[in-house]
Amino acid sequence: MTLEEKARFLQQRLPAQGLLAGKTWLHVAEPLALGAPMWEELERLGKVFHRFYEVCDQLYLRGVEARSQELAWIAQILDAGKPQRLLAHARAKPLRGKLPRVIRPDLLLTEEGLRLTELDSVPGGIGVAAWLQQCHAELNLAVFTGYSVLEAWKECFRDRDVILSQESATYRPEMEWLAQHTPGQVVLEAETYLPRGRAVYRFLECFDLENFPNTESWFEAAEKGLDFSPPMRPHLEEKLWLAFFWLRPLEKFWRQELGSGYFSKLRQIIPYTWIVSPEPLPRHAVLPGLEVNDFRELGIFSQKERKLVLKRSGFSADAWGSRSVVVGHDVSAEQWRAALDYALASWPHSPFVLQRYVQPSRRKLLVFSDQLQAQEMEVRMRLCPYYFVLSSGEVRLTAVKITAVPADKKIIHGMKDCAITVATI
Repeated sequence: MTLEEKARFLQQRLPAQGLLAGKTWLHVAEPLALGAPMWEELERLGKVFHRFYEVCDQLYLRGVEARSQELAWIAQILDAGKPQRLLAHARAKPLRGKLPRVIRPDLLLTEEGLRLTELDSVPGGIGVAAWLQQCHAELNLAVFTGYSVLEAWKECFRDRDVILSQESATYRPEMEWLAQHTPGQVVLEAETYLPRGRAVYRFLECFDLENFPNTESWFEAAEKGLDFSPPMRPHLEEKLWLAFFWLRPLEKFWRQELGSGYFSKLRQIIPYTWIVSPEPLPRHAVLPGLEVNDFRELGIFSQKERKLVLKRSGFSADAWGSRSVVVGHDVSAEQWRAALDYALASWPHSPFVLQRYVQPSRRKLLVFSDQLQAQEMEVRMRLCPYYFVLSSGEVRLTAVKITAVPADKKIIHGMKDCAITVATI
């Protein structure tokens, strides 16, 4: 088959309702080869990210315990602005140690290697990745050898209810596609859902929980042992952890709990991240790496100095999907100052983080429009590996979904002129 014929096959196999409501993308005829060294690194990173979640949970719980008052400030930052009942649930003994079973990092492919911009434990795109793998398998194009997304999804989440909110309605088609291919699975409305003795997959963010009338019954069911995945533990859904990881007073803790190998790998791939707070510093002190005494001073930075990314940490409707992301050198000085002021005013109830901007590398990619017009496009790419924590406890890489956008775009996300594909070795 020619590349055009393969692209037509993908187009024709797309479900009538699509996979992402109201969203289209450019087709890539074949999986993108990453090479064995990159694939092996991605496989190794699954254990690193899972261990990072474990250690973040340990650090949070130490912060809420009376005997660890020296760490209380961490829990105070993470808990600010969240309902007390949700916090009590997240700390309940039956929930302790409960972690997400699907982990999806956002990794930028740069000239220096992979760089992590965030970790998502309620990730979209699972159905898209599974569908692409299935299509390429039918074309006898090897995506990779191992567990596919659909195989892992079936093992982890068969015979359970998938609850999905109106806030997450964009992803309903792909969730329904997964349910159609998974024994005993059904997609139900979160707004009216009542536990019925079946395990649950929660496809909605924790900030949305207080908008539903039956969430108390969800908390009670989970505290009695009903499996909700991912668990309703909002501290695990914050980008703040990437900033905590860089704090010098916590370095010994991270190194000890992660182990030197995992610690070094995370230091390599996580760009330096700051917690954006208006709390004053002594006049003789500066913020590390920024060399300013107050975040407001960033407002006078030149465009070249503003290679920084501002974004909401979590627990907000604008904390996902790039809704709150502002790239400093991609906006005017006035817009940048306004974004900083807004971020500082959001403290402490809904904090922002600031991260060093990393430049994804450029490459050429042949893409096809819905009319099957071919175009060689210069792109920048984001890699989204999907790691599943299997029943055995093994962390398994199941797919790498690639989002490619025109090279002049500073933010990589699902826009109409992006291309989406999956990777192969």
